[in-house]
Amino acid sequence: MRLLIAQMKHETNTFSPVPTPLERFAHGRPHPYEGEEIREAFKGTGTAIGAFLDLAERAGAEVVLPVAGNAAPSGPVERAAFEYMAGRIVAAAAEGCDAILLDLHGAMVPEGFDDGEGELLRRIREVAPKVPIGVALDMHTNLFPAMAEHATVLAGYQTYPHVDMYDTGLRAARPVLAVLAGKARPAMAFGMRPMLPHVMRQASLDSPNKEIQERARQMEQAGTLAATFFVGFPHADIPCAGASAVVVTDGDAARARRECDELLDMAWAERARFVYELEPLEASIERAAAIAARPLVLLDHYDNCASGGTMDTMTVLGAMLDAGLEDAAAFAIFDPDAVRQMQAAGAGANVTLALGGKLDMPSLGLKGVPRTVSGKVKRLADGKYRNEGPMAKGERGDMGSSAVLDTGRVEIAVISRHVEPYDMGSFRALGLEPAKKRYLMLKSRVHWRAGLGPLARAVVECAGTGVCTSDYSQLGFSRLRRPVYPLDRDASVLPRSSS
Repeated sequence: MRLLIAQMKHETNTFSPVPTPLERFAHGRPHPYEGEEIREAFKGTGTAIGAFLDLAERAGAEVVLPVAGNAAPSGPVERAAFEYMAGRIVAAAAEGCDAILLDLHGAMVPEGFDDGEGELLRRIREVAPKVPIGVALDMHTNLFPAMAEHATVLAGYQTYPHVDMYDTGLRAARPVLAVLAGKARPAMAFGMRPMLPHVMRQASLDSPNKEIQERARQMEQAGTLAATFFVGFPHADIPCAGASAVVVTDGDAARARRECDELLDMAWAERARFVYELEPLEASIERAAAIAARPLVLLDHYDNCASGGTMDTMTVLGAMLDAGLEDAAAFAIFDPDAVRQMQAAGAGANVTLALGGKLDMPSLGLKGVPRTVSGKVKRLADGKYRNEGPMAKGERGDMGSSAVLDTGRVEIAVISRHVEPYDMGSFRALGLEPAKKRYLMLKSRVHWRAGLGPLARAVVECAGTGVCTSDYSQLGFSRLRRPVYPLDRDASVLPRSSS
């Protein structure tokens, strides 16, 4: 048995000014992982591609590993980067294999295409029309018909934070292996609803997504091969952004259709609960100062790099400094220039920096606004670490050259590569101990709850500045299908045409 295993992952924020060249998929290397580098990087990790590798080993399969690239969310993927990775995957498929297992995201928007995953699968089908294809997807997939039409099995994460990446790899791959053994005949149904669930209301730890994902798991426990409700990624001005579902059964198309519609109907019935209500930043900071619990997490959710944020806006951190909040840590400000200045000054030196605000945000009509900050260079680091879990346990992380600036009140992590603070490994690489702080400012939305959620004694969500704004009115949607809820409160469900 010959299995082709590959990864090509990116969540594209079409409003983000952060570029996405091939190097962003390579984590400081000349190119993404290829060949045996992939096995070395992902074997034994809690990722979907890690699950593929384990299943292949147990089956005694020959494995082809053309490429594995995973870039932090940012703006549209440069066409050359897409062509490089897609080209390697398609070329490997053309050489022949028994099955293909892909670790994709589901919300990739390359230059020239709205649907990067669908385009990849279409090209694969041109050279391998009958080979079964299993695809593991992120819960934030924006599902286009081409993904379902060209894949044999689609399975998406059922948790947010995404602590089930490995399990999703198993759910995507096992039915494909069953096809090769003559033990399964996958039948797939998919569909959408005209709604944009708000990211701050998408956590599977909370209602209403908690109940929808539990129902999907119940379907699988009752014999369905894979059941997924995708909350979608709303910061993408493309026609199919938003909520969708896909269900795969063993030969029972009617059941697949019925269960897919059930998941979609559950979401549509609860659409009002997927809407996020904003609080002015001044009120949030005032409320935080009055709460005695420690550590208290302040979420800078407008500038989460894992939703494509620049990670360098200073609005929330500036409000903390202005309010005199102390015994605090902030993770993190993306500012390679500031890191270089601190490296030149050396550990222990006192410095004054124009911190953050280096990137303009033309989609919002905003210029970057640095803030002058003084403090001591408390620590310098290379930024490398491994995730401690539970999310993507064992996977390598790289913040690039990093430093900690201590203002006397706030210890500020300053990094050179975008990394969302969801794993304790990133903090420990910088010598930061979140549990010992009164305040912990995080540029995150939901994923922080994977590794740091158990530490938090209180949470205050802070409306700052950034291209992953929680205020949809700031986003100039022009290509999104309309009407769509909640942008259009009178949006309704159209007659079904998916299959």
